[in-house]
Amino acid sequence: MADPSFPRADADAPEFWDMRWRAGFTPWEAGRVPRHLRELVAHRRPGGRVLVPGCGSGHDVRFLAECGLQVEGLDFSEAAIAAARPVLGPHERCLRRGDFFAGAPGTYALVYERAFLCALPRRRWPDWAARMADLVAPGGELAGFFYFGEGERGPPFALHGAAELDALLAGTFERFEDLDVDDSIPVFAGRERWQAWRRRA
Repeated sequence: MADPSFPRADADAPEFWDMRWRAGFTPWEAGRVPRHLRELVAHRRPGGRVLVPGCGSGHDVRFLAECGLQVEGLDFSEAAIAAARPVLGPHERCLRRGDFFAGAPGTYALVYERAFLCALPRRRWPDWAARMADLVAPGGELAGFFYFGEGERGPPFALHGAAELDALLAGTFERFEDLDVDDSIPVFAGRERWQAWRRRA
């Protein structure tokens, strides 16, 4: 799908995403739960709260809630939250509109990364890493999909290699899983990897 013409806005602002949701232009939305997330829950079930930042339409949030996990789907786009409500149905209470970078540190057993880092302008990436260090409990996980490629323009904003992600996370987290992805949606196909990072004590 070609990108429609939108007024100029920063991807760091809710208005950028509101315009795309309201126009129905959401090529990053899978509308289904990826295999690696299902396998994480089946084999390494989180023992505490779960956060899904930039939760979008909320399919992953609903899956986690239906698995009996205490999950919170967070998005700063009012239009995204509106799209997620009917998807979540009886689990709507799991949704929260808010800014990932605001508020007090939390203690989450798992923060699930799905097209969130690559939605942020690269200048915000150090802030993202610092916030993850605050939010993930010692021994907890940051796990999900990381988008790799070339170029500076986005979204999606691509990591330029493993060393760039290591520089953001390796001081506080230790990577223990790095897997190919075989069920990507077209916009990410061939350019993302599933990784899991454990928060150091």
